[in-house]
Amino acid sequence: MSSEMSEMGKENAILIRQGVKQPVFIENVKTKDFSSKIKYILTGEGAGTIFIIDDTTGDIHSTKSLDREQKTHYVLHAQAIDRRTNKPLEPESEFIIKVQDINDNAPKFTDGPYIVTVPEMSEMGTSVLQVTATDADDPTYGNSARVVYSILQGQPYFSVDPKTGVIRTALHNMDREAREHYSVVVQAKDMAGQVGGLSGSTTVNITLTDVNDNPPRFPQKHYQLYVPESAQVGSAVGKIKANDADAGSNADMKYTIINGDGSGMFSISTDKETREGIISLKKPLNYEKKKSYTLNIEGANTHLDFRFSHLGPFKDVTMLKIIVGDVDEPPLFSMPSYVMEVYENAKIGTVVGTVAAQDPDSTNSLVRYFIDHNTEEDRYFIIDANTGTIKTAKIFDREETPWYNITVAASEIDNLGLLSHVPVDIRILDVNDNPPELAREYDVVVCENAKPGQVIQTVSATDKDNSANGPRFHYSLDEGLSLNPNFTLRNNEDNTASILTRRRRFSRTTQDVYYLPILISDSGIPSLSSSSTLTIRVCACERDGRVRTCHAEAFLSSAGLSTGALIAILLCVIILLAIVVLFITLRRSKKEPLIISEEDVRENVVTYDDEGGGEEDTEAFDITALRNPSAAEELKYRRDVRPDVMHTPRHQPSSSLNSIDVHEFIKQRLAEADLDPSVPPYDSIQTYAYEGHRSEAGSISSLDSVTTHSDQDYNYLGDWGPEFKKLAELYGEIESERTT
Repeated sequence: MSSEMSEMGKENAILIRQGVKQPVFIENVKTKDFSSKIKYILTGEGAGTIFIIDDTTGDIHSTKSLDREQKTHYVLHAQAIDRRTNKPLEPESEFIIKVQDINDNAPKFTDGPYIVTVPEMSEMGTSVLQVTATDADDPTYGNSARVVYSILQGQPYFSVDPKTGVIRTALHNMDREAREHYSVVVQAKDMAGQVGGLSGSTTVNITLTDVNDNPPRFPQKHYQLYVPESAQVGSAVGKIKANDADAGSNADMKYTIINGDGSGMFSISTDKETREGIISLKKPLNYEKKKSYTLNIEGANTHLDFRFSHLGPFKDVTMLKIIVGDVDEPPLFSMPSYVMEVYENAKIGTVVGTVAAQDPDSTNSLVRYFIDHNTEEDRYFIIDANTGTIKTAKIFDREETPWYNITVAASEIDNLGLLSHVPVDIRILDVNDNPPELAREYDVVVCENAKPGQVIQTVSATDKDNSANGPRFHYSLDEGLSLNPNFTLRNNEDNTASILTRRRRFSRTTQDVYYLPILISDSGIPSLSSSSTLTIRVCACERDGRVRTCHAEAFLSSAGLSTGALIAILLCVIILLAIVVLFITLRRSKKEPLIISEEDVRENVVTYDDEGGGEEDTEAFDITALRNPSAAEELKYRRDVRPDVMHTPRHQPSSSLNSIDVHEFIKQRLAEADLDPSVPPYDSIQTYAYEGHRSEAGSISSLDSVTTHSDQDYNYLGDWGPEFKKLAELYGEIESERTT
């Protein structure tokens, strides 16, 4: 901690040792001005709480104990100000107070305790595990965070590297069979292990795993076994075992007969659970022919580790002498085994078959039979003690148990303890007593947009009976119901059936689930059948057949309306639509009058009685009233083709008058009016007058001079004059209007 006086306006670095009792003087700040008006203030991290300043003397003290692990340094600013105006007298000084570390944290193992394994027989120095301890003290200051490792418990078997914490084996070829588990305590001490340092410890539990480093060993080099000549072929006559100190698969072994005169009479097998050698009889013994046999038996490990081959060989050999005992021979069965058959569901007492045995001795004693009741299966049969006839004692179910294996024993009447045994295998024959059933629960879906004849599901069936009484299966719809209008069934002749739709389209809102009873029959005699019901759900599908949803969208039913109410509403809507259509049809078929009023001149004929004042009288009527208003707005003008009429003199010969065909002229105008796209869309009438034939006054028509306004005298036409004048004026006005 510094005690030097610091001048205002400079930066200072101050070290404070953590854990010192408070308050502690840290620094004194002074200004060049020693006036009594000076006031010292302190700002920054911890100012006013952890650090305080005397506003008169400038002494800075710490009021609380500091912990470097929480905060390593503090930045403070001291300044001299005027007491009256609070204005700074000099620039502020910055103090960086660094907390100096002390050794107040012990090393800690965050992952302990540890559990680890290492193979036995490992080389000395084999790495087992690396442990790591952490120290919260400052690693850059002193030795507070410098940790060293040591073994507190576990020597001399294991060691630890003082710097890295790596645990290693300290002995060569540690033997699991001698000791398997070790508990090692490792200590981590700071201050580089010096006196006064803090420490922490952890436990490492180490287990030696087994390797195949021990060969099998027979406890004895010679064994002797007594086997009576009455022993059954295939029966176990003795056991032998070699010991192995290893564990698990490293102790597995196999027994073999390597030589001896009894290798053809006996066999040996290995019991994997007990690791024993089971000696069985391969052929019948006869004391009168051979009284003893010798076997050399080898026991060898099946899993070898070549790293330890130098410890082998991993096998051992012993000699077994088998002595054949002379006994009164039991009855001898006519066959080494029997196979019999009986139908399931046969009545109790049904004869299954007969076994026969005879006494091989010269006395030829009578034989008595019985069944060895060693298992539950033996209680399903009884045997006649005198004849050897086997009968049923219970009802059989082939589907539950298709085979029974019993053992029949035979003995002489005079010596019931002298037995011979024979295996009897009884096969239960099948009877058609199980109807076929659907192979599984089917989730059948039909799309709303289904088409007639579309396959929606293929079903199959199973039968517990065998193939003779099961397939082929026949599928049909339940005949007790009426013809199904929605679905049908098709036999595929391969023990399956397909469900097909019979109509087009289904509606979830109308019916979302259908039930289809199916009758399935087998091929047994007599045939059995069963009925199963398929549940078919109606679903909305995509065009490619993928199911989109199967929930009915009953938006109408949610409103609380019944089906009858919905039908009534639909009928009312249909009737209203029919009335509207009929009304519109009658309105369109009604004929409108040719002329509604004299004022409506757009869609009707304009009538007038003014004779007119000749070609120059254009005030008799408004020619624009004859035009279509829309055509006038769009400036679409019609240009009629003028008739090619010769301008004739006042006195025209009679032959030229005959050449004028007024009927053709009118037809030509009518055709032009029909083909002209600019004519009004409403009906109109064009009127043409005819002055007659062979008039001596000749033609006075102004059709050839519609663009020339001249006075024309029509009086010489007599009675035809006024009418023809009107026609000429009307035509002239129309032609003038269209050409402009």
